[in-house]
Amino acid sequence: MKEVKISGGKLQGFKRVTTREGKFIMMGVGARDTLRKMLAEVTGKKKEKITFKDMAICKKSIMKILSPFYSAVSTDPIYGYPSSIKYIPKDTGLILSVEETGYQAVGETKRERKSSFISGWNVNKVKRAGADAAKLIIYYRKEVKEEVREHQKKMARKIGEECERYDILYILEIMSYPLLEDEIRDRLNYAKRLPEIVTDYVKEFSKPEYSVDILKIDFPADLKYCTEFAKGEFDGKKRRAIYSLREIENLCKTIRDISSVPWIILSGGVGIKEFLIKVKLASDNGASGFLGGRPLWQEAIKFYPDAGKMEEWLITGGVDNFQKLLRASENATPWFSHKKFESFASIELKDGGENWHKNYQN
Repeated sequence: MKEVKISGGKLQGFKRVTTREGKFIMMGVGARDTLRKMLAEVTGKKKEKITFKDMAICKKSIMKILSPFYSAVSTDPIYGYPSSIKYIPKDTGLILSVEETGYQAVGETKRERKSSFISGWNVNKVKRAGADAAKLIIYYRKEVKEEVREHQKKMARKIGEECERYDILYILEIMSYPLLEDEIRDRLNYAKRLPEIVTDYVKEFSKPEYSVDILKIDFPADLKYCTEFAKGEFDGKKRRAIYSLREIENLCKTIRDISSVPWIILSGGVGIKEFLIKVKLASDNGASGFLGGRPLWQEAIKFYPDAGKMEEWLITGGVDNFQKLLRASENATPWFSHKKFESFASIELKDGGENWHKNYQN
């Protein structure tokens, strides 16, 4: 029988952020600049006039109503944690971000993206704040200049090293983006390259040198260009189909085959209808679940500043979204059934035995 050694902190982290069946059914409320833009649109204020209080009220309401339903919630340490930690149930896992919102636009065309860390914040503080996992978002395209590419890789390695040091789970979220001239001109070209972009970065960041425990990735195709949905299924806009549903299922299986760690999908700002289909396709073909953000709760923001109305929507529409996502992810692969572990029975505590307390973290 295969035997896989895992540290106590990592093992406890996996158990804390997943369901009893070992699946990632997770909600993200880490949006900062995006939420600020949404609030500016709703209130008529300039984005710069959106206050800490505005942000905190929204995050508090979302967490207060929806966090009890999910296996774990992810938020930021600036607005999210201070406003909502009191409302997150003891049996819901907590994930805290370490990256600054947005990116620095660099390069000759200013299309290349550099990520950065939140000033005054690190994995040590994530652990001390009681979180079960640290999460880093990086933007990544291999076509950027080597200096930019290496900057992103260095960030990923640094958080991996810190998560090993403090024995806490590490979730790396990788986000692609249109970069090349023809992709900017026509989104179809980006959609054509997306499968290769995602498989490429999955191969890279599931390497042991990054010490990643869970990869959170783009869905490996754009459903809007799928034969079955290209007639405007999600937004009413017709597009030329470039792949079939069967091909997309095979793309998910490719991710399953090449990822050396459990993987989950991100929502990427699409609507709930599209995200539900992505969750089902990914879960049926190797993903261990999802960590979704805006599609789960964004409708509530339309009622701001009436917190009561926001919470009324969350307790109805928000809960309905959860129930649909739960059904869509019913075939997700439990984290311990991923090929890295094979089964829960294969997992053993690293340095376990009578001297574990002496050997731990030495």
